[in-house]
Amino acid sequence: MAHDHDHGDHHHPHPHQKDHAAKAWERREAAIRSLLIEKGVLTAEQIHRKIEEWDHKSFAEGARVVAHAWSDPGYEARLLADANAATAELGIDTSGPKIVALKNTPSLHHLVVCTLCSCYPRMLLGLPPAWYKSAAYRSRAVSEPRQVLAEFGLIIPPEVEVRIEDSNQKCRFMVMPMRPEGTEKWTEKQLAEIVTRDCMIGVALPRPGRTADVHPVQKASRPVQE
Repeated sequence: MAHDHDHGDHHHPHPHQKDHAAKAWERREAAIRSLLIEKGVLTAEQIHRKIEEWDHKSFAEGARVVAHAWSDPGYEARLLADANAATAELGIDTSGPKIVALKNTPSLHHLVVCTLCSCYPRMLLGLPPAWYKSAAYRSRAVSEPRQVLAEFGLIIPPEVEVRIEDSNQKCRFMVMPMRPEGTEKWTEKQLAEIVTRDCMIGVALPRPGRTADVHPVQKASRPVQE
């Protein structure tokens, strides 16, 4: 299995090291929040309103971005070069952490994880699912990604590289899946409807029909049953 795991200035622990419990992270967050209120930087009401705003976000914005990139090669190029600027073109505020769009190809499949906690492009994908934040996913996605994908119902053939991208507080990732065959005449609205949150994390494929997720290279092989 080939995969890239670029740590850069990222200080996430190796999956076999002692896991950083989510509760400890939550305690740090609560302490920082209390300090911001105490110092007058933010009010409790401002924080509450922001939390409510995030709670109501969905992955619809991300799906709209992918559908537009599928329909416009020029936009796709700009998205891959600078996702923050490209999403701003569509009126989406992604100010803050750097957003990187990852393009899947017939020979390359991306899988996104955050090995430390749950860094995630919420402005595009809404709230992260519970499994994304779990210790099991955060460790196993790195150590045995193909098995994890298979458990989601996605079979990646051996000749396709699985590349792991580890999110962090400075950089968040969004997968741009391959456009399914037979959708060439679809509108962007129709395309957006088949782009799910899981597609943009990398654990699923866009599905115009209700068939199991099988990588296009392996269309002739027996799919995992749903």
